[in-house]
Amino acid sequence: MIPIKETFLSIQGEGYYAGYASFFIRTQGCDIGCHWCDEPNSWSLNKGINKTASELLSELNDFKTNIVIFTGGEPLMHDLTNVVDVFSRQGYQMHLETSGAYKLSGKWDWITLSPKKIKHPLPEIYPMASELKVVVYNHHDFEWALDQEKKVPPSCLLYLQPEWSKLKSMQPEIIKFISQNPRWKLSLQMHKYLNIK
Repeated sequence: MIPIKETFLSIQGEGYYAGYASFFIRTQGCDIGCHWCDEPNSWSLNKGINKTASELLSELNDFKTNIVIFTGGEPLMHDLTNVVDVFSRQGYQMHLETSGAYKLSGKWDWITLSPKKIKHPLPEIYPMASELKVVVYNHHDFEWALDQEKKVPPSCLLYLQPEWSKLKSMQPEIIKFISQNPRWKLSLQMHKYLNIK
């Protein structure tokens, strides 16, 4: 049983898979507490509905998307080994969005690591990252991004993502950073432009 805040079909709005239809499973519980968090209602472990892997799988019956994304909250606060295995056996492509602050569980096809300065990722998550997404809220986040880049493998994709309220004010610095660090790309929250989850 895993505490779930919500499940929903939407478009992945960020990173490499932006634009793909995806089934999101938002877990309940997060102790990092980013002040710019999109879903602060997902923080408390005492909320949400406990669901089994089979219950979650049944919610996908009406959808044809092949991508299932675990997000949060912080999904890795829970042991996801069984639920990921159940979905994988049914042929779904399993994606994880995580801060990396907790031990990795489950076998994933794609891992989006979004490290937070409040609670750093565990060292063992870095080699597993498919993409690194650094949220830019202030000027110090550019230094943080370069520090995090040193810890991921060369194959890991690198994305700077401006925090939504800072999109315009940080734009010149983000463009300058990307021009000086060509491995990095810009990630925008496409779903917010579309006014969807």
